[in-house]
Amino acid sequence: MDNDLKEMHEECGVFGVFQHQDAAKLCYYGLHALQHRGQEGAGILTANNHQLSIHKGEGLVTEVFNDAKLNQMESIHAIGHVRYSTAGGGGIMNVQPLLFRTLNGDMGICHNGNIVNANVLKAELEAQGSIFSSSSDTEILGHLIKRQKGHMIDRICASLEKLDGAFAFLILLEDRLYAIRDRYGLRPLTIGQLPNGAYVFASETCALDIVGAKFIRDVEPGEIVRVKDNQLLSRLYTKHPIHDKICAMEYVYFSRPDSIIDGINVHTTRKNAGKQLYKESPVDGDIVIGVPDSSISAAIGYSEASHIPYEMGLIKNKYVGRTFIQPTQELRNQGVRMKLSAVSSIVNQKRVIMIDDSIVRGTTSKRIVALLKEAGATEVHVRIASPAIRYPCFYGVDTSTLDELISHKMSVLELCEYIGADSLAFISEEGLKQSIHFKKEHTCDLCTACFNRHYVTPLYDNEFQDD
Repeated sequence: MDNDLKEMHEECGVFGVFQHQDAAKLCYYGLHALQHRGQEGAGILTANNHQLSIHKGEGLVTEVFNDAKLNQMESIHAIGHVRYSTAGGGGIMNVQPLLFRTLNGDMGICHNGNIVNANVLKAELEAQGSIFSSSSDTEILGHLIKRQKGHMIDRICASLEKLDGAFAFLILLEDRLYAIRDRYGLRPLTIGQLPNGAYVFASETCALDIVGAKFIRDVEPGEIVRVKDNQLLSRLYTKHPIHDKICAMEYVYFSRPDSIIDGINVHTTRKNAGKQLYKESPVDGDIVIGVPDSSISAAIGYSEASHIPYEMGLIKNKYVGRTFIQPTQELRNQGVRMKLSAVSSIVNQKRVIMIDDSIVRGTTSKRIVALLKEAGATEVHVRIASPAIRYPCFYGVDTSTLDELISHKMSVLELCEYIGADSLAFISEEGLKQSIHFKKEHTCDLCTACFNRHYVTPLYDNEFQDD
């Protein structure tokens, strides 16, 4: 995955457990399975004996929690969250879940996605007297719910109708849990069930697998699911039209390859994309390699379609810190070398076809091509298993300006020259869609706004200048 001292990141992942004696520990395991969706902060909010409590911190799940802490968190219900900082920025105040204490009871909320009309709503709420304790757009929902009247589910639905954008919410009260997905279906959210009957909710099915939960179904776009007394209640929260347009990058990059989205295995879609990429942009070479880890599936597909051997020409060191924190350019460059290594015995004197899932800022693609040539590759042909990312995403991905996107500023030929490759090609939008929609029963459409600027929502004050 290309990055400029940082990778393109999905904002976060959520996980929830209802009615299990080890809810906090199960939540810990679920968050660990979702660690790829957020590595800057983690938190678990628990409910037990009519009381909500929370523990959260900055860092990885294993850094925030340990056995002693988990043993203290006795609970039968829990929701948890891992995050990257996009909307609202970083800091402990923005680490979720968020806990709201009121005279009428406590409430915890965690959220995956981005509310595009957040600033509009914040201005309205502040004018009405609300004071925010974080800069996270998640907090808006808590304030909106408090201002509604009626049964809790009606208050939540009325509040959700005011939100626009991409979101998967988990809301925990002392005796019930709500799971909600935006009406566009931009962010995934699944329902599972444990052998004892307890319900589990997760951003991806891989988190259900790790706790031994059976997949039941996806939360549908525009749906709110309530579990209370271990019984599910479902309804649509919105009167607006429903659109099932999940983010295309969930298949391309964000989700783990063993996850299933809308009935489709992510690894299979990536492998199909690699095959389609060869069909559209064949090139002669001696070996096919993938940039670890999310590009491996596409590289295997390209290899199978071309009958060119797949080799492990790049090795990723999983124990290296983030390269963007290094104070000088020289040290940052060294950090990239520590993170990725070219295997000279494999690539030396070879025409290498390098498969990557996307190019965002271009800097790291340039460095990887240089690494391969320094290791002896005679040619490096780059093939990208997604269309060129030319426009910002406002739905929970940290690419919100045109300046960050090198494909907006350069043609394919110019970009090829910039990264030092011998050739460069991207999969077409139609090719990507074909690789995902290979099953007739696959029902959801895709949000491809970052490729073509066809945003599924108004952008409110997130408008950008397209020169």
